[in-house]
Amino acid sequence: MSASRPSGNSLESPALVTATQASDMTTPYPIGTPGQPWGEAEKLQWLSRQTRQRSYADDVLRFIESLRTRFEVVEYGRIDYAPDSYPLLALKSPNWRDDLPCALVTGGVHGYETSGVHGALRFVEQHAADYAQRINLLVAPCISPWAYERVHRWNARAIDPNRSFRDDSQAEESAALMRLVAPLREQVLVHIDLHETTDSDESEFRPALAARDGADYVPGEIPDGFYLVGDSEDPQPEFQQAVIAAVAAITPIAPADANNEIIGSPLVAPGVINYPVRKLGLCAGITPARYRTTTEVYPDSPRTNPEQCNAAQAAAVCAAIDFALANRRA
Repeated sequence: MSASRPSGNSLESPALVTATQASDMTTPYPIGTPGQPWGEAEKLQWLSRQTRQRSYADDVLRFIESLRTRFEVVEYGRIDYAPDSYPLLALKSPNWRDDLPCALVTGGVHGYETSGVHGALRFVEQHAADYAQRINLLVAPCISPWAYERVHRWNARAIDPNRSFRDDSQAEESAALMRLVAPLREQVLVHIDLHETTDSDESEFRPALAARDGADYVPGEIPDGFYLVGDSEDPQPEFQQAVIAAVAAITPIAPADANNEIIGSPLVAPGVINYPVRKLGLCAGITPARYRTTTEVYPDSPRTNPEQCNAAQAAAVCAAIDFALANRRA
């Protein structure tokens, strides 16, 4: 999700600024006129700069196909950005039981967040069988495939899907997921949405956001480690801490900054901040699940690596489901 400060553009990114990045911060973003929001011409200029850097078909669809004998594969939509077309796939428990609650796992809302996608797939491959006949699973591992291929936060229309989980959503990626989940909303007991933050949040994504919106870019600080964003309307602190405890054995937990904050929000417990997820149109708010959270991990940290980040995401999912099952209301 790569959150940012709750004032202004919440959940649009954080960052710890490197010396190289800091030297670039006085240079205006190369698209648009400072102080003026982008029009269609600027959005098309931005789009022309985006290039495919990896393959959704090779990295995600092929992996999902390898799991087809063990899970039900659901095509819940298709994203068309000519000339590209992307099927949206989710994995579902093969023996779905209406008398069991559902665990919803989402990843890749922001396509550039690699461990969100591959952490979700790792969970399915390595851990999902442990929950058979205990809870129904619905896993949507890559919600934004166009952005996954281009390693970007936005979709092809320069819209952030993670601010677009609303009834009038302008992001088809978000609208498609909401349609998939709608019949099951009341059955979802736990929802964990997997995100990450990279150094590119400060070198590219937040400067682009400010330029797009005609706002001033104010440098931020990337939290050096894993943290969670809970729902300020229903924070469930014991649940959040159970996830943090599980992940701490794998990758460092982000410390607070000098203001006892993470990305401008007060630290409410080690590694945990809260946002009003429904008000902000975030993925974590699409169901009334009792237990819901958003993960953030920092793969560019010298204290971890991408493999550990994938493992941390999978461990977070397991911990979230374990806590939800152990504390399920009768």
